[in-house]
Amino acid sequence: MKVEFKIPTGLVHEIRTDLARPHAYAAERVGFIHCRVAAIRDGIIVIGEGYRPVEDEDYLDDATVGAMIGAGAIRKALQFAYQNRVSMFHIHMHEHSGRPWFSRVDLRENAKFVPDFWNVRPEFPHGALVLSLDSFNGLCWVPDQQKPFRISKFSIVGAPLRIIRL
Repeated sequence: MKVEFKIPTGLVHEIRTDLARPHAYAAERVGFIHCRVAAIRDGIIVIGEGYRPVEDEDYLDDATVGAMIGAGAIRKALQFAYQNRVSMFHIHMHEHSGRPWFSRVDLRENAKFVPDFWNVRPEFPHGALVLSLDSFNGLCWVPDQQKPFRISKFSIVGAPLRIIRL
């Protein structure tokens, strides 16, 4: 299955700005993008609609990882998905240029909590994204599928238009 992700330029700027802010003890910040989904001939298009940063008090003080979020952060994202009928994508940033990828910890933790979104919105795909200074990468869990699909194309829509094919 082909998974494409489209996101407005302004939203990418908002996310980068938020994720670059320092935190009192977390080494990095994380957030959630709420999305709409459309079917295409050979897959789906996920359209980033807005961003919900994880609030400062929802980070856990855990020096073994860049950022650890508590149950409150997940609960707030689940509640937003339920109340607004949206797909949710967790996002964080690796501060380097080039195509990013998830760490082993990222992959393990994403696999634990992303499918939880099916408890409130089982009809939608949900996922995780990693952003670099100039690129994206991500995984999408699709209903009725056991393993996530790698997102094959990112389009940053606006001026200037950018397409990142993976």
